[in-house]
Amino acid sequence: MTPRATITAPPTTDAISPMPQPASWSAAPATARQRLVITGVLTKQSIAWEVARQAQEAGAEIVLTGFGRTRRMTERSARSLHTPADVLELDVDSPEDLAALQTELAGRWGAVDGVLHAIAFAPSDAIGGDFLATPKASATTAFEVSAYSLKALSVALLPLLKESPSGGSVVGLDFDAAVAWPSYDWMGVAKAALESVSRYLARYLGPHGVRVNLVAAGPLKTLAAGGISGFDELAGGWADQAPLGWDPADVAPVAEVVRFLLSPASRAMTGEILHVDGGRHAMGGPIAC
Repeated sequence: MTPRATITAPPTTDAISPMPQPASWSAAPATARQRLVITGVLTKQSIAWEVARQAQEAGAEIVLTGFGRTRRMTERSARSLHTPADVLELDVDSPEDLAALQTELAGRWGAVDGVLHAIAFAPSDAIGGDFLATPKASATTAFEVSAYSLKALSVALLPLLKESPSGGSVVGLDFDAAVAWPSYDWMGVAKAALESVSRYLARYLGPHGVRVNLVAAGPLKTLAAGGISGFDELAGGWADQAPLGWDPADVAPVAEVVRFLLSPASRAMTGEILHVDGGRHAMGGPIAC
């Protein structure tokens, strides 16, 4: 005969004891000087450039990354910052570049407080409205550069992010992948993958004290957006469904949210997608004036 388990009633109390707070949630010094790695700067209109500008204004030390033919553009933009920033070589598809980046930053800082992933690319035959004809190789390239690279960069810098006294932060730039956008095609698929990758990274990096979040911005008139067929129509009609309105020429609000996620103020957040789009993502139709 199987003995019955004895159930002991918990002691009665008028107060509920709070859960113990993880050490990584403890308040970080407000004056701590952040060390940030910012990818994706091309021109002064880039979201990443505005993040760098705001970060420097707040006292952060930053380095930018670039590679190939676009590195000159990054270096020119780096010189236009209040304090010219160093530009380190980084092709996110290159294990050698990722290893060299970790080595350089380990010697320079010993720790990294945050990294902005602002990297995306799709071949011309993977965007523009001919979704069904896109070859496998082009779709794979879009995924590898735009989504898998978030994992590659995060893992490469993990030893340094773990050394951040307030917990390391990885922030990626997203475009809402909940729906199929005209002409966005395999870049939209890659952004959906990016969102999933960020959630899995949040799961696996959280125990190391590293948080991972995305910012889904509305359409902005950056250099990268200029290569997307139909972008002007999308951006032009965005404000009609955004209750707060939307200025596609203003990257500052997006950069400010990125800065928040890179800061210790977000130390209890991970796996989030914050929309900075005037509220468009939550609306089912045009806003009546």
